Amino acid sequence: MSGRTVRERVRAELIREITGIAREQLATEGAAGLSLRAVAREMGMASSAIYRYFPSRDDLLTALIIDGYNAVGDAVEQADATSREAGESFSGRWLAVCRSVRAWALAHPHEYALLYGSPVPGYEAPEDTVPAAVRDTVVFARLVSEAHAAGALEPAGPCPPAPPVLGEDLARGRAALHIDAPDDVVARAFTAWAGLYGTVSFELFGQFNNVIAERAAYFDHAMSLLGRLVGFQGAP
Repeated sequence: MSGRTVRERVRAELIREITGIAREQLATEGAAGLSLRAVAREMGMASSAIYRYFPSRDDLLTALIIDGYNAVGDAVEQADATSREAGESFSGRWLAVCRSVRAWALAHPHEYALLYGSPVPGYEAPEDTVPAAVRDTVVFARLVSEAHAAGALEPAGPCPPAPPVLGEDLARGRAALHIDAPDDVVARAFTAWAGLYGTVSFELFGQFNNVIAERAAYFDHAMSLLGRLVGFQGAP
């Protein structure tokens, strides 16, 4: 038993080292340039040996993607738990969650690009990535559901109803994320969630260059506007 435990620990440590070097490659070569052979050279490991841990480049990419999504999920879950324990309003919790996504993205730009940037040519993410990928969205869905149950959702100004053609899509999203709210709320929530990642991506990928200098202030304002779209009331 103890021998297996030691082997497991050694394997886990090697996997951490491999993925750490692979993240460094993301910064210099991009996801498309990720190479198992280059990682092996950096580690002083035979190329054949690294395939015992990651049989292909795609397996290594999948591990990096799952790690990245889990890191975002950790950040979002912690932000919401902390703001909830502090007695924040629903709008305050929403802003805390949004800020945590932006902070993680700015601290890990190349990993963010792997998750939310252009698809890697020839790579198709497997189903294994889904549980990690939806962790942040589940937090937001819970926040929307709790606010709706508390009668605390009232959008700023009249909003057009969701068109009937979206009924099946919204039902599918509601079921997948366990959002307990009507179609109009779900549609507004999806729009706000897309707006969060769109705003972060614009900042990270340079679309705000020479346009918006006060990035943090703009981000908070934009997230407040999106929060009001969903219907979160009160000042954060």
